[in-house]
Amino acid sequence: MAYLHLPSQCCLQWVAYEHDSPRSVNAITPKQVYPMPTLRLAAVVSLVINKKSSLNGEAFMILRVIGKWSKNNFDSCNFSGFKKFGTSRVSFLLSPIMGAWTLTTPLVGIYSIIKHYPSIFKAISPHYIALFFLRNGKQGWIYLGGTVLCITGSEAMFADLGHFNRSSIRIAFLYTIYPSLVLTYAGQTAYLIRNPDDHFNGFYKFIPSAVYWPIFVIATLAAIVASQSLISATFSVIKQSVVLDYFPRVKVVHTSSSKEGEVYSPEVNYILMILCVAVILVFGDGQDIGNAFGVVVSIVMLITTILLTLVMIIIWRTPPALVALYFVVFFVMESVYVSAIFTKIPEGGWIPFAISLILAFIMFGWFYGRQRKLEYELTHKIDSERLRTLLIDPGLQRVPGLCFFYTNIQDGLTPILGHYIKNMRSLHKVTVFTTLRYLLVPKVAPGERIVVSKLGLRGVYRCVIRYGYADKLSLEGDDLVNQVIQSLRSHVLHCSNSLEVDTEVSELDEAKLAGVVHIRGKTRFYIGKDCGWFDRTMLAFYEVLHSNCRSALPAMGVPLPQRIEVGMLYEA
Repeated sequence: MAYLHLPSQCCLQWVAYEHDSPRSVNAITPKQVYPMPTLRLAAVVSLVINKKSSLNGEAFMILRVIGKWSKNNFDSCNFSGFKKFGTSRVSFLLSPIMGAWTLTTPLVGIYSIIKHYPSIFKAISPHYIALFFLRNGKQGWIYLGGTVLCITGSEAMFADLGHFNRSSIRIAFLYTIYPSLVLTYAGQTAYLIRNPDDHFNGFYKFIPSAVYWPIFVIATLAAIVASQSLISATFSVIKQSVVLDYFPRVKVVHTSSSKEGEVYSPEVNYILMILCVAVILVFGDGQDIGNAFGVVVSIVMLITTILLTLVMIIIWRTPPALVALYFVVFFVMESVYVSAIFTKIPEGGWIPFAISLILAFIMFGWFYGRQRKLEYELTHKIDSERLRTLLIDPGLQRVPGLCFFYTNIQDGLTPILGHYIKNMRSLHKVTVFTTLRYLLVPKVAPGERIVVSKLGLRGVYRCVIRYGYADKLSLEGDDLVNQVIQSLRSHVLHCSNSLEVDTEVSELDEAKLAGVVHIRGKTRFYIGKDCGWFDRTMLAFYEVLHSNCRSALPAMGVPLPQRIEVGMLYEA
């Protein structure tokens, strides 16, 4: 993967000023400056197209069909199937491919430098880019929009922080990726200086014919592997959004027992595949997709600079002089790229904006509905006094059995409890109001997993079950139920007087023998006529999302005969 934050002017100025003929400047247009094809399978397919004279007609047609359908994002569709095995296993399996890629391309670059233009590295001097802008003016600024893809890939390093530590990323970047890309770009530019007419497909033209097909195989495999950053970053962002309650709940599988950031989501995985195929079928031309990618990466870098500046000021308390130095340098440089890439919006650059608007609407609709629901629950929650009033009602019956009543409110009880008692006119003799709490740790120690307390009423307890991302929360074998009962016994023995201990312990045993039931609420909004058009639209959209997302409770394997869902309408 091209983890490079190299100024893309280098790629442009090498071609523009190291050749005597003025046509090398005029020949380059924003649509014709391409980065290394690490992320594009279409580039690999064009290798075969360039060699079409050596293929028969049928083989060439098959390759063209494959290339047309799969270019640019076929790598994501293929690689997504491997992600469920985890980053560690996938990296161990596919790292030799990227190792071969980062080793072979700079070797070809060195060969090209020696053969075509040994003094190519003098182009790193910044005075060439200054001359370029002085000579070309506004047109030179527009050309930057065509070179921005040369710096894409550096943002993938930040996505990998959840999968690898900082030291490994630094070592890989400084000692493999960076020198590999510099030598490859230099070799490609050295070739273009002597062959300016090949600028449209310069990367493949500069590969010697003797190693053409081995590079073709390596490039094909590398193009597929390179989609790991995109897929991993998507999983990480969606997972964090779900935890913050900004996105509908999806299944998140932790593929590592030690790294919390290594996650896999089957639903997101298939959505990515469908979107990749849809983008290819609708847009087809890799140039539009390349422009879209350049626009979004440039804007992300600019936003990151602004946010990091705020972090330096508010959290890190960095001296103002250093903050100003960082902000001015990076903000000015990235603003120039962003302003240039905006010229690509009509040519496919609008794609990320359209996708962002759709995602923003989904996230806002989900967050708005969750906030309205939380406000209702906090306003109508049942406290201890209200629960005591409900239980002393002479018409209320305490039926035999053990009930786990799930609630997501810690300071009080869910309003569904009052709805249930008023309509059923009963409550189990032993009722445990259970709250599940997810912690960002692999496993919770057994002694800290279950926390129980009495609510001051006979047979009524509160239980908080804490679990980590590597814990298996299952009720199929009654293991968790037995653990809760044991914790309740220990709590009763330590907190009750000797006269009540035997009675409460016997009640627990009798309730378990009578039967266990798990009650959970299922709520919806009642949108009345008094609601405004905004509430009607957003809450209706939230209900659609809520009815199609996963439950807030983890899949605990509760047996169907023991499962009860209590429905309730929240008035909007």
